[in-house]
Amino acid sequence: MTRVTMFNNPFLLGFDRFEQLLDRATKSGGDGYPPYNIERLGENRLRITLAVAGFAAEDLAVTVEDNQLVIRGKREDGDARAYLHQGIAARQFQRSFVLAEGLEVTDATIDNGLLHIDLAVPTPQSRSQTVEIRRAGNGTGQA
Repeated sequence: MTRVTMFNNPFLLGFDRFEQLLDRATKSGGDGYPPYNIERLGENRLRITLAVAGFAAEDLAVTVEDNQLVIRGKREDGDARAYLHQGIAARQFQRSFVLAEGLEVTDATIDNGLLHIDLAVPTPQSRSQTVEIRRAGNGTGQA
């Protein structure tokens, strides 16, 4: 079966990487744990907040791997408690977010069971380039 892609238009040159990023984003859906918010803090700042009740800073890892923000949580349950009911999830997790080119993680803090990850959005730069047209040296029109 051939795969239809939105980037197969001949006018969209070099967008293969975007297609790979979209594939990665759709595969990182997960099971919804832990829940999270994404908010805009200003024109060039974003914040991702994850609800990580019961996790300490030592139980969490925040990494950026190939334009993908990965948050991992693993809690060591050292004490053998006898729960009558355990409704607070303490299972390990991995939550991933695909980052746009140039997006930077600037800070990560934990406060009252919420992990805040701050991101800086790059200011778009206008680019313009003039390409010189050279004459072929042998007169046949081929370089």
